[in-house]
Parts: sequence; structure tokens; C-alpha cells
Amino acid sequence: MPIEFTHVPGKPANGSFFYDFAETATKLSLIEDAGFRKLVIDDPAGLLANMDIAAQTLDRTPALEVVLTHWAGVVEPAVAARQLAALDLRGGGRLSLRMLSEPLQDSDAEARPAGHSVVWQRIDEYLVLLKRLWSNDEPFDHEGAFYSVKGGYVPRKGLHGGDLTIRLGGQSDTALKVAGRHADIFELAAGSPDEVAQLMQRVRGAAAEHGRAGRLRFALPVRIRPEGWSGASDHKTVEVAGPPARLALSLLPYAALGIEEFMIGGIDRSSEIARIGRETVTPIANSLARCDADTLAPGTFASRSFTGAHLR
Repeated sequence: MPIEFTHVPGKPANGSFFYDFAETATKLSLIEDAGFRKLVIDDPAGLLANMDIAAQTLDRTPALEVVLTHWAGVVEPAVAARQLAALDLRGGGRLSLRMLSEPLQDSDAEARPAGHSVVWQRIDEYLVLLKRLWSNDEPFDHEGAFYSVKGGYVPRKGLHGGDLTIRLGGQSDTALKVAGRHADIFELAAGSPDEVAQLMQRVRGAAAEHGRAGRLRFALPVRIRPEGWSGASDHKTVEVAGPPARLALSLLPYAALGIEEFMIGGIDRSSEIARIGRETVTPIANSLARCDADTLAPGTFASRSFTGAHLR
């Protein structure tokens, strides 16, 4: 089973992972060499900074895919569609869009709709418009509950067109309805394997209503805290600690559920990135790729051992 690893930069109190792009460029090279395939861009400076960082990252890395964090309501759909299509072209098709339900910083309280269901209705309309703008051959008009578009058209489509990968998350029925309609990758909430499996089942059910259950892939946030490394625990993420074999034991039950991507946080220093790539990411990815379906069947872990020898 192929497994992808995505690097999720932290948000240190003293600045951004991207504050010095000369230093960041070195880290990006390390991230690629360590076996990570994707990088999440979710900078505290907000959406416009995210787009600038995404452009710089795509320019400085030959293969690393960029997961751009975005929020409906911050930029008008027609403007966002043009900017995102340009980024997708710039990166040769290495861009995906990660939609969050609310901006982390929003000084304009009136711009934020009240109520959880309304937030997700706005996201739904926003994504419908983005996809239409990325794929239409002629300008169109749209008058909806949240957006008005006159002569909407993006002349320079991205390489993905209307099929740009969309990432969503959430746990409420309202969020899952939107995810079922739009998500190509669903970012799961952390929990025990049983809890994660239940959420996956709910998401697949929501996607099945749109004939999309077979298109879904799942990503799980993981915080790695190897023994001897300092770092605060984040109770919102699955946290695994220890040497590579123990990390593998912690992740294997989740891989058995059909999760194809681990979003790794907690490793921002160059030495950490290099070490976790050498001792954890690459060995685990190689080991999981060699495992057959029987090895990864749920419920088999109690009777099977997974030692460091499997990681060589």
C-alpha cells in the first residue's frame, strides 16, 4: 500500500516557518530529500501571504506538491480562481486547495456569516463557483446566496482545470455533506483507530450520495515527538513517539484502515527533518509499500509482530 507523507510546518510564537525564505529554501530541499511529497502552507499571516509563499515554494522545488490553505469569503471567487489557476500552471500541476471553515484571523466581523451551517453553505457555493470558473469555456453570470458573479471567466486555466484537488475536513453532518460533494482528500480528525474508522465510514456515506465514494482519499494528522526531542504535546493530533519501529507500530493500524497520507507535524528544525526522513518516513513508507493486503487487514496486528527488521 503506497503511503504519502506531508510536512506540516509549525507556527512558532516567534515567527513563521517561512520568515526567511533563504533558510526556508534549504529546509524545502531537506523535506523533499526526506521523503515528504507534500508541504502544507498555512501561515499565520493569512491567505495573501499563503499565495505568495506557495508561488515561491513552487519555484524553488522541482517535485514537492503544495497544499494551499484557503478560506471562502476572504477573496472573491473570480479573483481566487484566476490566482489559483495561475499557481497551478506555475507549479506544473503541483497545487492542491485546502479549504478551512473559517479564516484564522478576520478583523471584519461582518464578513463572517453567523452560524455553522451558513459557513458551510458559503463554502459549498464558493467551491461550485471555483470549479465552474476553472472549467467553463464561456463567461457566465451567477447570483447566489453569498456571491454574485457577472461574466465570470478564467482565460488561463490551470493544468488541473476543474479537477484541482480539493481537501476538506470536519465532523458535523453539515460539514460532511459539503465534503461528500467536493472533497478529493478528506483530512480526518485525530482519534483512536476505531474513532477514525467511524468517521471514514460517515464521510464515504456522504460522498456516496454524489456517486463519489470511490474518489475519496484520506489523510491523518500526526505529531511526531521522538524520544529525547523537546516539544509540547498537541492533544488535537495523533501523537506518536519513539524510535522508527515504534512509530511504525503506531501508524500501521491507521494505514490498515485505508489512510493513504500522514500529515506530519512537530519537526521544523533542519536536523529533525533530516533525521525523521532517514529513520522514520522513508523506512515506514518502504515497509508499508511491501506489505500485502493480508498484513494490513484490520485486526491482524495483535497476532503479528513488527520489529525494526521490517524497516530495513
